[in-house]
Amino acid sequence: MQPLRLTNRSMAFVLAGGRGSRLKELTDNRAKPAVYFGGKTRIIDFALSNALNSGIRKMAIATQYKAHSLIRHCQRGWNFFRAERNEYLDILPASQRMDEINWYRGTADAVTQNIDIVDSYDVDYVLILAGDHIYKMDYELMLRQHVESGADVTVGCLTVPRKEASAFGVMAVDATGRITSFLEKPKDPPGTPEDPEVTLASMGIYVFAWPFLRDLLIRDSEDPNSSHDFGTDLIPAIVKGGKAVAHRFATSCVRHSPEAPAYWRDVGTIDAFWKANIDLTDFVPELDLWDRQWPIWTYSESVPPAKFIHDEENRRGMAVSSLVSGGCIISGTEVRNSLLFTGVHTNSYAVLDHAVVLPYVTVGRHARLRNVVIDRGVRIPEGLVVGEDPEEDARWFRVTDTGVTLITQKMLDARAARG
Repeated sequence: MQPLRLTNRSMAFVLAGGRGSRLKELTDNRAKPAVYFGGKTRIIDFALSNALNSGIRKMAIATQYKAHSLIRHCQRGWNFFRAERNEYLDILPASQRMDEINWYRGTADAVTQNIDIVDSYDVDYVLILAGDHIYKMDYELMLRQHVESGADVTVGCLTVPRKEASAFGVMAVDATGRITSFLEKPKDPPGTPEDPEVTLASMGIYVFAWPFLRDLLIRDSEDPNSSHDFGTDLIPAIVKGGKAVAHRFATSCVRHSPEAPAYWRDVGTIDAFWKANIDLTDFVPELDLWDRQWPIWTYSESVPPAKFIHDEENRRGMAVSSLVSGGCIISGTEVRNSLLFTGVHTNSYAVLDHAVVLPYVTVGRHARLRNVVIDRGVRIPEGLVVGEDPEEDARWFRVTDTGVTLITQKMLDARAARG
């Protein structure tokens, strides 16, 4: 008899090597999957938590660009797997394992170079995941569809408006869900059989039977014309010569209520990163971080509770419609519609409004900061005003087209040096 859950016979291979250059200075010292999100977690925690909550106990994480922060986080927060229970989490940095010339040449090559490690897991199915998106999903449902449909590959898909789909790899499907074409960022995306005004966009999530994928990877590695990438090479080849099936995210999204939308975000730009964090301060946020049935696991530092001090006019430690993490001290500061990560210290007469403040930032007295993202460990000088004069902000900091300002310590040091 087969095990009840297909996740028992599967592994998750997480692709976490990307720089995420659109996040600008936030990824100067860390890969995009290691960027902080939501007050306590990192972006990669969502893919790993989805796998764990789905029942997958064998995982591998392929890293490449500036991986130290990511590796350290996984070692600290994801070190509870026990080999004696047939559980594994391997971190696989690009290390020229197949030759002394090539690092990971593409997403498919990252798996190819670790075929022997996947073989050692003795699994039937491999789930390929991107490590840089925010969402909650039960992978068991996608695995079931893959097996029941007899597909060579099942591709996780978002339903997006056609006018927005040109930024994605998109799929045309027939009435059965079989993918008939796979197009990378087309100018005129195809509609779906039931609605010509929406398009299916790839989530970068793929399910394969491991024997099939193993043979495919070996053939691809021997092709001098291949870029060794799933979206560019392998998936289009299967669409053309095999059976590729679309899995719609709405059918396996984990929601806090039946009427809640299917939440998925690519926080790959400063604007998107800021907005997704600020959205968590809504009265009922679309992303439920309080769901004890589908928790987002992470490394949690041992810190004291958040503390609010002073209760005088214009010097009141307070937070309204905000998330304030452990270890924070809000000393005579007004915090509104903001998200503060672990260990943030603010001083008297300061104002934070729609601010995303990464861990261990110190905010000086009389600072006024609106619509900002502040990198880890930054020391905001006394009296700094950001978010009121876009031209002045742009002299020293990175300001997006929508008016969100990114502040790093290097920017502040350059500003101080110029007086």
